[in-house]
Amino acid sequence: MHGFIVSAMLTSIDGGRARREGQGRVLSGTSGPGEWRRLIPPVATAVPITVFSLSALAIPLAAAAEIGLGADALGSWLLALYAIPGLLGVGLTLVYRQPLFVAWHTSLVVFYASLAGDVDGGELRGATLVGGLTVAALGVSGLTNRIARLVPAPVVFGVVAGSVLPFVTQTFAVLGGERFQVGAALTAWLVSRRVLGPRVPPVLPALVAGVVAAFLTGRVESLPGGWVLPSLEPAVPRFSLAAIATVVPVYVALTALHSNLTAVTYLRSQDYRPPTRAIEAATGIGAAVGSFFGPGSVCMGALMTPLTAGPEAGERAVRPWSVYAAGTAFALIGLAGGVAAGLPEALPLAILLAVAGLALVGVLGEALSAISRGPIRLGPLLAFVITASNVSMFGLGAPFWALVIGTGVALALEGASVRELRATDAA
Repeated sequence: MHGFIVSAMLTSIDGGRARREGQGRVLSGTSGPGEWRRLIPPVATAVPITVFSLSALAIPLAAAAEIGLGADALGSWLLALYAIPGLLGVGLTLVYRQPLFVAWHTSLVVFYASLAGDVDGGELRGATLVGGLTVAALGVSGLTNRIARLVPAPVVFGVVAGSVLPFVTQTFAVLGGERFQVGAALTAWLVSRRVLGPRVPPVLPALVAGVVAAFLTGRVESLPGGWVLPSLEPAVPRFSLAAIATVVPVYVALTALHSNLTAVTYLRSQDYRPPTRAIEAATGIGAAVGSFFGPGSVCMGALMTPLTAGPEAGERAVRPWSVYAAGTAFALIGLAGGVAAGLPEALPLAILLAVAGLALVGVLGEALSAISRGPIRLGPLLAFVITASNVSMFGLGAPFWALVIGTGVALALEGASVRELRATDAA
């Protein structure tokens, strides 16, 4: 989901490592109320994860409007977007007895929406299928780390920033037409950040305030389909060389080289031994399966992994329960996809666009920080500008050219800084 913010992960690594305990013991052979109270911390960590995931629904809902998904197709997409990662996380955790939390990638969903008009939905599904299989193949072959060295991470973040920027700016673009509703959402978002702190995602009060404002002005309609389960409507992906060349490099970079790799790094810092190849294979195949229902993504939840695998999740022996609880919540959210799919018709679209933009402010900030932090700057800056320009040449979209030109400029003009960056990453 919003899953990939590298700096938030690396700065949360605990300096003092806990003693290694048996990773296979999960309340086996225990009894008594005192033992079951140990489950309170890991289950409690699933609450903020679930709240953020519910708030993040605004992002695929807004993206669906750009991609052109109908209500039925949107319900199927939301089911796949949440249920597949939730079930994969639970399955991996059960097999390996480690808290392996899996989610969907916020920036990739926004990236897909940014391609609307240049790449149609069928081609996006085909490119996602190829991207997922590529991640799986890289993981099984053990080539992920070598591929990670080809494209500097700040260049990838330049593409992310360029893709996210239009969604953030549209929050203020729709403010002029819906002053009361969007203004209420924006005010609640700002107040929440000041008063409630990081424990409550500010986008949740923003969504509530926007809906309340829309209700008070008579802009809320009844759900067109009622309270129904989503229908599974698989569609055969279509393959286009231009779509594959545009999507797959960004897909692989964001899932395998940043989300998965960053989460694995944190797990190792907590003295776990994450099954890297199995993680890459499972997330890649999961994305390939999900592509039949929409252009989604499946990856390790890098931002949330410290909650499920760190000290806040309790004793090591019970930390897997944090993933069991969060994964179950994900599956339930997916089952509610039929209800969520009707929200674009029940609420003013401006509310969904504004809330989605506010939810992505943090992503934009982290991406811009990665661009300006150095040691390379020109290549990532060009990648950002080219992506935001939405240029298309020879049938290939702006993200493709952003990666090519940004990487080429970084290697040609900032070679010493690229080597410095690689040395830092290796350390």
